[in-house]
Amino acid sequence: MGDLLLVRHGETEWSRSGRHTGWTDVPLTEHGREEARRLVPLIRSHRIGAAFVSPSQRARETAELIGVPDARVDEDLREWDYGGYEGVTTAEIQRTRPGWFLFDDGVVQGPPEHPGESAEQVGERADRMLGKVDAAFAGTEGVALLVAHGHFLRVLTARRLGLAPSAGAL
Repeated sequence: MGDLLLVRHGETEWSRSGRHTGWTDVPLTEHGREEARRLVPLIRSHRIGAAFVSPSQRARETAELIGVPDARVDEDLREWDYGGYEGVTTAEIQRTRPGWFLFDDGVVQGPPEHPGESAEQVGERADRMLGKVDAAFAGTEGVALLVAHGHFLRVLTARRLGLAPSAGAL
């Protein structure tokens, strides 16, 4: 099990306003691009043994800006499917569901092509991704760099540490 270097994509208009952004591919803001560029010295200070990136444009652009344009795109790194909460802020959700917390309360059904995911489903994707990372490290050295999304990276981290993706664990 090698070390992980996790990078969340740079700022987007939706992340700046707190809107949940799963499958909507919102581009980076100029500030988000600047955030990514500031990571270059940190990234260069590590020997990257394997690099993976979410298929979203915001994550792929972040990977390019931090100097890892050849990161392997992997569908399992996509952000949580927020279902009916896509594009909605936590404050807006809590108006009708006071105290709502994604990891405990989940999402409401979305459109057929994006129905939403449970914490368990996201955890299963994280486990698959960690298996791919471990396989990529067989016989290599360095760190694994993953460029993805906030909520997914929280679950992935909890799973790597052997914690359940629940409110108490995250």
